[in-house]
Amino acid sequence: MSIQLDKNQIPKMSRAFYQLLEQQLQSLPPKEANAITLNFRDPDYSAENGGYQPVEVRLEKQQDLWRLVYVTDFAYHGHPYPELVKDIDICFNSKQVYSLFSGWIGELESRELVSMFSENFIAYQEMGAYTVYIQLD
Repeated sequence: MSIQLDKNQIPKMSRAFYQLLEQQLQSLPPKEANAITLNFRDPDYSAENGGYQPVEVRLEKQQDLWRLVYVTDFAYHGHPYPELVKDIDICFNSKQVYSLFSGWIGELESRELVSMFSENFIAYQEMGAYTVYIQLD
């Protein structure tokens, strides 16, 4: 499957983030799809033991480009019955970023958070922390 990502979206993700996505998507079989969901999961992540938080990335096809729809980082929160909730949600359609502790924040305020998240995510993937699951819609 030939993947061309739209890298001009706001919020801006790092070049390394797009390279990581392109690398993951190269292995896809030739199939027509209108959307792709990538789930990056640490098989050992749990509320009790911690680990690397799961990340979901959604892409949708628009003309000849694949556009990011969202990148969501999940984490266990709550006591005594922790639930997996959105910790960071980068929404490219609304050009906003959500943080569990801050709520929705605008483009200017979110740059540092997006940059830090992106760098950490790439480092974790390079360390082999995640198993990647890909769903074509």
